[in-house]
Amino acid sequence: MTMKDLITKLLVEIGEDPERPGLKHTPMRVEKSMQFLTNGYRQDVKKLINNAIYEEECNDMVIVKNIEFYSMCEHHMLPFYGKCHIGYIPDGKIFGVSKLARIVDCFARRLQLQERLTRQIANTILESIKPEGVGVVMEAQHMCMRMRGVEKQESLMVTSAMLGSFRKEQSTRMEFLNLIRG
Repeated sequence: MTMKDLITKLLVEIGEDPERPGLKHTPMRVEKSMQFLTNGYRQDVKKLINNAIYEEECNDMVIVKNIEFYSMCEHHMLPFYGKCHIGYIPDGKIFGVSKLARIVDCFARRLQLQERLTRQIANTILESIKPEGVGVVMEAQHMCMRMRGVEKQESLMVTSAMLGSFRKEQSTRMEFLNLIRG
């Protein structure tokens, strides 16, 4: 059974007529949408990073904040979206700045849990350039909390992953957290 067939069946199951004019092309549009929203499954993060790691004798904190992301929760297949803040202290290697956003998108474009997503991003940075430390903070609004269930409109979920010196040294962690707040 194709994805279009499944979506057509879903329309019937919820009480809709998939042949009515407004829905006639919906199965095809939803299939294309789902392929885009889950394209992280078809990406290899190592190939995505490719040659954008550079030798640099820099050991000052590097931060990219407010990286927007969009994902879908694996429990309800509803969107969650927000901002990701990444910091790391290089140990001889740095990323091309756009690669950090691409790493975020690679993992966000899968059915996800925000907790796992945060950790995947941090671990990928740690494994790729072996910095002294890395910190990732994600802030997201979850439609499964807003549209259904408890319907809490102002809820915001915040997750963090602190590795290396960001975990061991409170001053490093606090510097990162203060810089992403400002």
